[in-house]
Amino acid sequence: MTEPIRFPTKIAVLLSDDLATWQRLNVTAFLVSGIAHAEAELLGEEYRDADDTRYLPMFRQPVLVLVGDRSTLAGAHSRALGRGLRISVFTRELFATGNDRDNRAAVRAVGRDKLDLVGLALHAPRNVVDKVLKGARMHP
Repeated sequence: MTEPIRFPTKIAVLLSDDLATWQRLNVTAFLVSGIAHAEAELLGEEYRDADDTRYLPMFRQPVLVLVGDRSTLAGAHSRALGRGLRISVFTRELFATGNDRDNRAAVRAVGRDKLDLVGLALHAPRNVVDKVLKGARMHP
């Protein structure tokens, strides 16, 4: 058995602990798409099966999914922005929209300190992610 690879960075998603299961899955999918777009070097090579069927590439490293309450989300948001990190966000209002244009408009309509965050995602050095997500716990 090979030794597990220890990555110098982390990809992490922080979700509100009051979301339904379908909402947690939906928010996670949307948030990591932002990380993939902003950090293309995080994607590995395409996959192929034994029949040479091609499949899309995925992240080269694990994605950690954590949960926290509103205060934990607000603190993580503030710490991430204070460190100049680029993050993806998902607000409660986005459950009522149906397209990217309306999603962006819903976020644009609210000041950063008033966003009703239900999730955020980031990629950064391991120790930075740990500090930003202080107080969060692993998703059960």
